[in-house]
Amino acid sequence: TMDQASQLFQTGIEKVIFNAAAHEDPDLVRQAAGVYGSQSILVSMDVQKNWLGKYQVYTRNGKVGTKKDPETFAREMEALGVGELVLNSIDRDGTYAGYDLKLIRMVSAAVNIPVIACGGAGKVADLHAAIDQGGASAVAAGSMFVFHGKHRAVLINMPSPDELAREFYHKIQASG
Repeated sequence: TMDQASQLFQTGIEKVIFNAAAHEDPDLVRQAAGVYGSQSILVSMDVQKNWLGKYQVYTRNGKVGTKKDPETFAREMEALGVGELVLNSIDRDGTYAGYDLKLIRMVSAAVNIPVIACGGAGKVADLHAAIDQGGASAVAAGSMFVFHGKHRAVLINMPSPDELAREFYHKIQASG
């Protein structure tokens, strides 16, 4: 709600992410962007392939299909004033199999706002691929940094600065 967003912004939060509310009450997103600015309003898109293999946007933890394809929904959100999209692949989330690059390319090409890829990262190279090959503006990862080993033990772990530099900076210099 606008009251909830207002409370968050009053505490110093800089960005608010809408998911189900963006589908159920798109005017809320427009209103929030109008009051707080597009840079502060994000929409999270949970996308999964349906039984026909077509991408569809879902809400409510992947339980409610919206019957909207991700490109259309992304353009609608951009038109409402959303400043960034968080694009989560339900199919890849927690799999460590890498991001769905096709999905990221599709959504990134459909809009002129930043797309943050989420769902599937298993190694640092996956982070780079989502940006370099997928066209994401940024990446998010969870399981890759928390669960480790064959028993998926909880261990907060971050790539070393050297590992990140090897993956990002050297490849950027080589391609540039």
